[in-house]
Amino acid sequence: MTDTRATLGAGLNPVQAQQVYRAVLAAFARPGVAVSLPATEFPAALLPVLALADLDTRIHLLGGEEWVESVAVATGAPVVALEAAAYVTALRPVTAAELLAVAVGTALRPEDGATVICAVDALHGGPSALLSGPGVRESLDFAPTVGAEFWAARRELTATFPAGVDLLFVDAAGDLAGVPRTTVAEFGKAN
Repeated sequence: MTDTRATLGAGLNPVQAQQVYRAVLAAFARPGVAVSLPATEFPAALLPVLALADLDTRIHLLGGEEWVESVAVATGAPVVALEAAAYVTALRPVTAAELLAVAVGTALRPEDGATVICAVDALHGGPSALLSGPGVRESLDFAPTVGAEFWAARRELTATFPAGVDLLFVDAAGDLAGVPRTTVAEFGKAN
């Protein structure tokens, strides 16, 4: 395990931050398609929040409490309760109850919906969901290692579009895939 004291306040260098930013954009532009994150001393699931959070971005970490101070110092972002966070980073599996507690915004303020970054064992091998919508050619089977209850909670959170949550899945190898709120994810209907 990485010693967080060595990286306290270090954050990402500008090149790494730009690489992560581009990877997040690519992941949201092509839902369910994996893109690679740069290799760093940080756990891969922390990279999006390290690259994107700033003084005005409310963050919350689930698991990995030893990283909270490092991320807060590196980004300047305030650490807040789960329900108030703009970026939720889960370094352990997210429960359906936790996912249902994140901010979804409103029809008039959809930008208040959270981005949830989920560390998963793999981007394949879990129960499949059939993705369709903007950025998805025809349809795509997507099977990160999350449970059926996760997809049910996500369906509930995106039921009042444009309110909803955007999801980023990051596996242990540093591959990233996005599922924005505009993507329809039908669990149990994979090809």
